[in-house]
Order: sequence, then C-alpha cells, then structure tokens
Amino acid sequence: MFKKVALAAVMMGSLVQVVHARDTEYKLPIQDVISMPEYQEKVGSDVKFYFADQKAVPKNNLGEFVTNKKTNSFGKSDEAACKWAMLSALIELRDRALKEGGTSVVGITSYYKKNEFASATQYECHAGGIIAGVALKGSVAK
Repeated sequence: MFKKVALAAVMMGSLVQVVHARDTEYKLPIQDVISMPEYQEKVGSDVKFYFADQKAVPKNNLGEFVTNKKTNSFGKSDEAACKWAMLSALIELRDRALKEGGTSVVGITSYYKKNEFASATQYECHAGGIIAGVALKGSVAK
C-alpha cells in the first residue's frame, strides 16, 4: 500500500511540474549564431539578413513574414538549444525570401508571442524544460 501511495505522489509531482512549465527568456547575441559552422553550411549567402534598424536599401518590398521555430532542448543547455532554434528560424526566413524572389530580409525583429523585440545585435529566445523557441518577423526584399 505504501508503495502505491508513494508512486501516486511522485506522479502527481511530475504533473505539477508539467503544469508549471519553465519559460525562461533570453536575449542572446546574433553573432553567436552567425559564427556557427552550421550557419554557413545551412544558411549560405544567397540571402542577406538585416536586423532591426541596420541599413539596407531594398528596391522592392515583397511582404512581411513571421517564423516561429522550436527545437528539442533535452540534454542541451538553454543557450545551445536557442542557437539551434535561431538557426532554424533564419533558414525558414531564407527559404521564404528565395520563394518570393527576394535577396534579403530586412527589419528582422524577435516576435515571440507577438511581442516585438528589436535589436541589431540580440535575439529573443524562450527555453523550457524540453523545448526552446525563437520567433522572428521580417520583410522580404529585392
């Protein structure tokens, strides 16, 4: 009987942890992602990225787009998981730019839960116990 009660208590404790899941906000350097060897390999140089108010001279604005990428953070540090989520978000923006015939994405801001954070040097990431996420918004231009 004691074993059943103890097992039930452990299970209830686990459920409470899931209900009160962690959501830690980070502001991390964009340069750390751009410096990753995987960045050049996976993102390439076909599309240029301009964050916040960085100077860009787009000739044609082809529309504003949002990406919301999540990654598994199990067994990784929050920062490492955030880098992978940011890399995935940039890949998605690059793919969208190419699809629309663009050569750049300008005015990129973090857009987590539709809250904007604009910085030329940092992005916003939210990390929990098993998932980290990055959302970006930017305008595709040519």
